[in-house]
Amino acid sequence: MILYATLVLGLLVFIHEGGHYLASRLFGVRVTEFMLGLPGPSIGFTKGGTKFGVTPILLGGYAKVCGMEPGSLSDHLEPVLAAVYARGTANMEDIAHDCNITDDEAYDALEQLVEWGSILGPTKQDKYNTYRTPEYVPTKKEIREARAQGLSTPQKREIGMSAPVADAHEFYESEYRQQYRSLPFWKRSVILLAGIAVNLLFAMLLFIIIFSFIGVDMQHPTTGVMHHVVLAPLDAIQFGFSYIGMVIQMVASLFNPATAGETISNSTSIIGIAAMSKDAFDAGLVTALQFVAMISVSLGIMNLLPIPPLDGGRFVVEIFQKASKKVVSAKALNYLSVAGMVLFIGFFLVMANQDIQRFVFGNW
Repeated sequence: MILYATLVLGLLVFIHEGGHYLASRLFGVRVTEFMLGLPGPSIGFTKGGTKFGVTPILLGGYAKVCGMEPGSLSDHLEPVLAAVYARGTANMEDIAHDCNITDDEAYDALEQLVEWGSILGPTKQDKYNTYRTPEYVPTKKEIREARAQGLSTPQKREIGMSAPVADAHEFYESEYRQQYRSLPFWKRSVILLAGIAVNLLFAMLLFIIIFSFIGVDMQHPTTGVMHHVVLAPLDAIQFGFSYIGMVIQMVASLFNPATAGETISNSTSIIGIAAMSKDAFDAGLVTALQFVAMISVSLGIMNLLPIPPLDGGRFVVEIFQKASKKVVSAKALNYLSVAGMVLFIGFFLVMANQDIQRFVFGNW
């Protein structure tokens, strides 16, 4: 059960985060990490400024999209960025002195630049708050452009190497343009909703494979005879949309006091998913694919809920900021996220209790 649940959820969350990653890179936004597994120690490789890897807890995955931190920007980002690159490796106090600002102001600016992927933050081995320039490997495009202009080929720069900035403002602007917060509303919306879209598209692909290529055994309503039926791709897609609509109705019923209790009682937690995944895989390929498709739809639709920190919650925050012309503070977003987590923990405890009883009494 644990193996099947880990494989299914790991795959689907990996696909979900892959949607965020691809949309971010399409719009030129930096993604510093793309991991299979929950945040923690990891192994992997770095390619194009992104570390791809695996963490020990394989229940999901994440893409670290830069510039998604809430709140307003520090007023000292530009000089602090230039100061770090001038030194290569610097403590917070060094930067505060170089930029003639307080330690707190330097710390806020440095941490924001770490979130941007523009510099590297302190490690566990550092005695003080030490920041470093990241490793830089020139792209093939940069090498070609340099050669075409008769310039020397850009060289690889090691972590913490001094690299004085010729034009501090232009360098800051180039870093800012690689941040999620620099994008217009519609591009930020695409990045937020890309994971959901990829989950639904993946489910549609599985429905087409199941119904149009493999086929399913169905019982004739009149004769009761079993027939192997292969549907046209359009019929399979129509079935997929019908199922997505049914899941949307079920999720929407959570917000109706008259139907919320029944919906929760008919839902399941990760314990139930683990038990059902084993049954589905034991039943054969078609049943297993159907199960994966249904969980993919559920994962996508649940992420549409307008509750931070889900994608739907962040999307609602973006709509509010666009309509009100105000930036939601980090403090307010943290409160909303905590409230959302409390709500989800409550749902989980109720559904986990149901699943344990079903497991004990065998009533799946």
